[in-house]
Amino acid sequence: MRITNNQQTEIKIIMKSKLKTLLLILTIFFGVSACKNDTKKNKESTKAKTFEKTDVTGNFVSDSYAKRSEGYDWVSVAVTKNNSNNDLSIKVRSRADRKKPTCTLDATVQKVNDSIYQTQIEGKTTLFQFSADKLSIHTKNETDKSILNFYCSGGASLEGIYKRIAEPLDAEQIDKTQFSKVLNLQGIGFNISSVTKNGKNQFTVFTFGLPYNYNETFDINKEQIVNAKVEDLNSDGSPELVIFTQNQDEQKRMMVYGFSVNNRKSISQVYFQRTEENIKINNGYNGNDEFTLIETF
Repeated sequence: MRITNNQQTEIKIIMKSKLKTLLLILTIFFGVSACKNDTKKNKESTKAKTFEKTDVTGNFVSDSYAKRSEGYDWVSVAVTKNNSNNDLSIKVRSRADRKKPTCTLDATVQKVNDSIYQTQIEGKTTLFQFSADKLSIHTKNETDKSILNFYCSGGASLEGIYKRIAEPLDAEQIDKTQFSKVLNLQGIGFNISSVTKNGKNQFTVFTFGLPYNYNETFDINKEQIVNAKVEDLNSDGSPELVIFTQNQDEQKRMMVYGFSVNNRKSISQVYFQRTEENIKINNGYNGNDEFTLIETF
């Protein structure tokens, strides 16, 4: 059978048309397939982000920590989980082997979201913002940032960015203070600190703002301070200081130390009976206490 030139031309046109149609179908197929894959990847990425949480615990240090062997001063922030699932314990410590510590602070911070926690320092909101390898400390309002200078010396400030490290903090250089807190109420201040000395835990309370300031140290053996609060418990215009300590045995028994300001002039200790010694409440007592102050009406 003989094919004329016109027939050959028609066959070529038909073949080209079919090839274009096939290419168009393949293009649409691969386009749809790519879209499906992208959608799947986006879903997987979104799913991964949904379950990803910032690790907020660990040790964070200032930039100068890397040069500590050259004599540089440095500041650290140790972050641990508190008894509450949503609270964290913050311990700011600095180098203390060659000079007095630069910055010192103990605080409990409350959760705002998975990466931001906050606390009140002298009535000002201070934020602790975590990322994968950094911690940023700053006040919520820029005008309040000077409050972060109070817990540091030599013009330093707690404000700044601290880098996460995987290893423990330098035990030879770090400040050995176990607990440190400064509280103020009604124009009277309390400085509470705790250290280990001669194998025993001790805490010291000294006041400022009184005509006769108080400065006493107490041996608490194996107890450690876990918190301190100040309130005017009897509404007499003079504040009371309450310190909570916890025994480091398995029962985690707690003890309360109280101090009352007398007519805004002096301070005296208030006795709190231990729970295990109080027959009214010690039936079945097995420790693991949680103490705090609450308002009553």
